Amino acid sequence: MTTKQESRPHAAAKPVRWAADTVATIREGSRFRPDYSATSLWHVDRMIDELRREATPYAAVESELRGFGAYAGEVIIRQAGGEWWATGGDHWVRTGDGRLWDPIDEARRCFAGPGSLRLLCRDATTGAREALDRRPR
Repeated sequence: MTTKQESRPHAAAKPVRWAADTVATIREGSRFRPDYSATSLWHVDRMIDELRREATPYAAVESELRGFGAYAGEVIIRQAGGEWWATGGDHWVRTGDGRLWDPIDEARRCFAGPGSLRLLCRDATTGAREALDRRPR
């Protein structure tokens, strides 16, 4: 029997695991229950904001930020379709319209201040839906 994860591209193996680990950690330590919805990214953005406000050193949260980004990538894939792509240790999401998105780097930008995983997801899913709507039927 083949599981859903086994049928995914090899590039998905690490980010899917990072996202699952992050979900498990969040469920253990907070009342927020991540459900891979676009709305859940609002809460993730708030969690990253809180880490920044507490002046947490980047080195102390680097793996958590990677997990938050991987979670956002999984949200994009589930909402808009697409797949994980990997090159040289970096991971991106390629949506059905052919665009590449870097949710892991966006999580780092959120920690630095000007990023938003929620807005990245909105942009990625809107563009992918518009591209699908333009396809000939």
